[in-house]
Amino acid sequence: MSHFPEGSPYDVETRQRLEQDAKEIIARYPQPRSALLPLLHLVQSLDGHITQEGVQFCADMLDVTPAQVVGVATFYTQYKRAPMGEYHVGVCVNTLCAVLGGDEIWESLSEHVGVGHDQATEDGKISLERLECNAACDYAPVMMVNWEFYDNQTPESAKQLVDDLRAGRPVPPTRGANGICSFKEASRVLAGFNDGRAHEGVQAGPESRVGVELAKEKGWEAP
Repeated sequence: MSHFPEGSPYDVETRQRLEQDAKEIIARYPQPRSALLPLLHLVQSLDGHITQEGVQFCADMLDVTPAQVVGVATFYTQYKRAPMGEYHVGVCVNTLCAVLGGDEIWESLSEHVGVGHDQATEDGKISLERLECNAACDYAPVMMVNWEFYDNQTPESAKQLVDDLRAGRPVPPTRGANGICSFKEASRVLAGFNDGRAHEGVQAGPESRVGVELAKEKGWEAP
C-alpha cells in the first residue's frame, strides 16, 4: 500500500461511526464491492485524503484485498494521496477553457498561491488542481471549488476568489448551492450523504438553455 501515506489508526468511536456509515452505503448495492467508490469518498471525508488506514478499512468492509482498493483509488483523480486544502480549487485547462484563458488562469493562480497541482498551502486553506474538463464549456473559462462552479473566470477574478476564501469571506458559486462547504464535507456528499442543498441556487444559466430556447423559437421538435 505504498501508493498512499500512513494514517493515524482510527480510535474505537471513529471506527464505529465509519462502520455505521459504511454499512448504510453498502446496503444500497446488490454486490458489496460495488460500494468501493463511495467508501473511498467516505474515508476521504474523514482524513482529507486517502491513507493506508483508509484503504485497509475499505478492504475490510468489502472483503477485498488492499491491492484491489489501491488499484481503484489510484485510477480516479478525485482520490488524493496527500491532504488537500479546506478549499480545493480546480482550474479547467482542457481545450476550450485553455483557449479562452484557462492556462493563463492556472499559471497566474499557481504563482499567486505558491503551490502546484494537487498541493496545498501551508495554512491548509487552499489546494490547487489542473482539471481536464468540468463539463461546463458554455461558461469557459471555468473553475471549481470543492466541486462547485465558478464560471467565466479571469486571472484577476481567480486570485480574488482564493483571497476571499482564505479570508473567510462568503463567495457563492455561480451555479448550484448558495455557499461553499469544506473539501471534507464535499467528500461526504460524494459518499452519498445528502447535505440538503441539492436544490439551492441557480441550476442552469442562460448559456445552458440557448439550444432549448432556439428550438422553441424555431418550432423544432424531437423526432
